[in-house]
Amino acid sequence: MKTESTYQPPFTITALALRHIADISEAVGRISALTDGALDLRLRRLNRIRTIQGSLAIEGNTLSEEQITAILDGKHVIAPPREIQEARNAIAAYDLLEDWNPEREKDMLKAHGVLMASLIDNAGSYRQGGVGVMGEKTVVHMAPPAGRVPHLMGDLFHWLQKADHHPLVASSAFHYEFEFIHPFADGNGRMGRLWQTLILSRWNPLFLRIPVESLVYAHQQEYYNALQQSTQQGLVTPFLEFMLTMIRDAVLGSTPQVAPQVTPQVEQLLRILSGAGEGGLSRKELLDASGLRDRKSFADRWLAPALAAGFIEMTLPGKPHSRLQRYKITPSGNRILGLK
Repeated sequence: MKTESTYQPPFTITALALRHIADISEAVGRISALTDGALDLRLRRLNRIRTIQGSLAIEGNTLSEEQITAILDGKHVIAPPREIQEARNAIAAYDLLEDWNPEREKDMLKAHGVLMASLIDNAGSYRQGGVGVMGEKTVVHMAPPAGRVPHLMGDLFHWLQKADHHPLVASSAFHYEFEFIHPFADGNGRMGRLWQTLILSRWNPLFLRIPVESLVYAHQQEYYNALQQSTQQGLVTPFLEFMLTMIRDAVLGSTPQVAPQVTPQVEQLLRILSGAGEGGLSRKELLDASGLRDRKSFADRWLAPALAAGFIEMTLPGKPHSRLQRYKITPSGNRILGLK
């Protein structure tokens, strides 16, 4: 007789996590109450493009938001064929998101089949061989043997079905455990992020149009560091705190898009960039113009929310940490200033 799984991802709910959960819940309620139907459709399309671009960029895809928009509109794009196929697959997967049940393992296999179609031979099936996660020069994580994957994934889905944790916690824990198992030969990163979005969207459909992935991309190295810290500690907690921070910042950054309000920091950043011209400004130039000395505060309270909301953009979106990176105000950012 098969015994019921007692599997439980190891994590603790810290004071920081609780604060983030409270902040996110409050902001989600406020945004949901303010959302206008017609505006929501436009935002959903815009932010889905940002979501796809961010998630693919983490995996090395160099397509810009403009190129992904063109692909979505059926236009011809000059780019590496594999990157175009990745974008087409991601567009198809996010279009089908509402058709899948996050607690159903078969739906995840279907989703992987869509996301990795024509990219790998066994799309939609668990891997048959060993895989490792590479750092710059070394393997930073060896995934469990392929023979254990079906059992581990079965336990993970059984836990998700029974979990009574807040969806913000459950989705983040699932995301980490999924990446630890690394159940597919390829596409694990984008699948983990897709499935967390799906879990969150069942809590509140608002998450179908909040581009959490684009903010994760802006903090790509921190994302990898959080995964590695959780693996080293044997606890999901570091990754849980990181993802809650990203979700909080993405949600708060989306608030101005449904109401003509921005934080004073974001508004000042937009005003600085509004007079910068087509070439934009570097991070150092922005920091100097803001009068701040705390680089982390500037990144967290000024730059990240403005990027997540789509009010500013990188001139080199495929190289977020390039020394040549500059930032420009977008039409959406100009519109926000016009509403003031």
